[in-house]
Amino acid sequence: MRTNNMVTCVGGKGLDSSVVLSQLGVETIGMGFFSGRIGEELIGILEEYGIIPDPIWVGGVNRVAYVIAEESTNIHSHVIAGEVDVNKEHVEEFTERFKAQVRNAKWVIFAGSIPPSISPDFYHGLIHIAREAGVPTLIDAQKTFMAEAIGAQPDITKMNWEEFEWTFGYDAPTFEALYTHAKEFRTRKMLKNLILTLGKEGILALTEAGNYLAKAPEQKPVNAAGAGDAVSSTIAWRMSLGDGWKETLHWASAVSAAAVLTKRTGDIVMADVERIFPEVDIRVLD
Repeated sequence: MRTNNMVTCVGGKGLDSSVVLSQLGVETIGMGFFSGRIGEELIGILEEYGIIPDPIWVGGVNRVAYVIAEESTNIHSHVIAGEVDVNKEHVEEFTERFKAQVRNAKWVIFAGSIPPSISPDFYHGLIHIAREAGVPTLIDAQKTFMAEAIGAQPDITKMNWEEFEWTFGYDAPTFEALYTHAKEFRTRKMLKNLILTLGKEGILALTEAGNYLAKAPEQKPVNAAGAGDAVSSTIAWRMSLGDGWKETLHWASAVSAAAVLTKRTGDIVMADVERIFPEVDIRVLD
């Protein structure tokens, strides 16, 4: 296979969120586990965006995701390789640094999968630390990591449609089935706010202010990776500014749609956001 173009960019849900926020003019600190040459390269890219890296150096190899975008078919394939090796001392170091950093934060986004050497309740403990510091949290994960995390009652629980199904064992072939399951799940788990990204179908938001479906016009994607992370970023950004849910979702839809139009993951062009913004539809659900 040959390509006529290649770009190197940040990967991982949490750091993708930092990239989007940097494009929106928001300062963020990117915490995570970094390793070796790939980790050093990742630090360099973060610094180019103006993101403040706070790396915990570990063993193994940082994961690399090769996104193959076929222009003629709009099919995007992902080939993922690599895994970091995190031990108990690394986790303790991360936790102590997080306790120091969170005191100066307005929001915390916990996002992505966790290395298998870390306990599944890792996010659960960090959410409690953030709450004690008075800082709201958004969690975007899946499988056992998410199942454990929601027990800590994060302010916002966010997943995509597919992740919601396979993490919690639901079968939702239609939007109507998904909406029914999501309402039951939120009530049973006593979640404050549940956000499900649905790709071209929009954003389903079950919130303390009501239930909404936000939808931007469908775009022809250049690189669809990171569109869901743009939703997380924008929600935290607009909430930190005091917006209500309808306005927050309006922005999240526009930024997420704009994020698929650039080659680098998480990059947005504000002219695209401003063009899409007036065309976003927000529907109030029962």
